[in-house]
Amino acid sequence: MLKRILVLDDNQDILDVVEEALSYEKFQVLITSDSNNLIEIAKIFQPDLFILDDKTTGSKNDDICRQIKWHPRFGNTPVMICSSYFHKDIDFSAMAFDDIIAKPFGLDELVEKVNNLIVH
Repeated sequence: MLKRILVLDDNQDILDVVEEALSYEKFQVLITSDSNNLIEIAKIFQPDLFILDDKTTGSKNDDICRQIKWHPRFGNTPVMICSSYFHKDIDFSAMAFDDIIAKPFGLDELVEKVNNLIVH
């Protein structure tokens, strides 16, 4: 069974590239820009990993990450954040993210981080 990845970003170009790259690596990928209904989408899709853009329109993804981690179904599901705006003084692990990736990122780096989080 393919591992499932749910990707949230408000940039359709990034969503398309990430979907293509991860699908090529034999992951089942669902992309969305709908931060308001992410948990409902996840209930249907049942992801093995969430990838969240840090600055999605209309949301704070540290809040979304906490919702995921506090949810009974997804508490153990890894969450990776990707952002162009990393500051060295921000402790992303304190926000419950399992990994971070800085934009722009290479596809090899993305695949490596995904594999580290969900492929055993």
